[in-house]
Amino acid sequence: LYPLCALSPTTAPLTINSQREQVADFTKPFMSLGISIMIKEPIKQRPGVFTFMNPLSMEIWMCVVFAYIGVSIVLFLVSRFSPYEWQIEESISGTTVSNHFSVINSLWFALGAFMQQGIDITPRSISGRIVGGVWWFFSLILISSYTANLAAF
Repeated sequence: LYPLCALSPTTAPLTINSQREQVADFTKPFMSLGISIMIKEPIKQRPGVFTFMNPLSMEIWMCVVFAYIGVSIVLFLVSRFSPYEWQIEESISGTTVSNHFSVINSLWFALGAFMQQGIDITPRSISGRIVGGVWWFFSLILISSYTANLAAF
């Protein structure tokens, strides 16, 4: 055998067995967890055009579309019945009364609020602001749920 002064500490990826323990002193392994998990390898699928819709079910997407149309119609009706949404405009041809919340602008406002983007037309009446605020809160919760489910996929 080697004299004691010829040996030095060494680091190597060796397994500990009885024959090596007779020749050298080993320290305890520091990365031995002893826990193993076996999972099935997931089947890889090619992403399709509508894979962005996977985090939410088809029923939820349909409810979102119906809610979008419903909020737009409610906002249109609230704007028509509220006197605070009507504006008096004077022009060369005379004085006219107009309302900025047409059906198209109501749909545009609801879409802009859902996408969390700013738009030029905002409700001026309290009832219109309540409808817009409820829609903003709904879209915030829905987008947060979508993002959480997207991270899980």
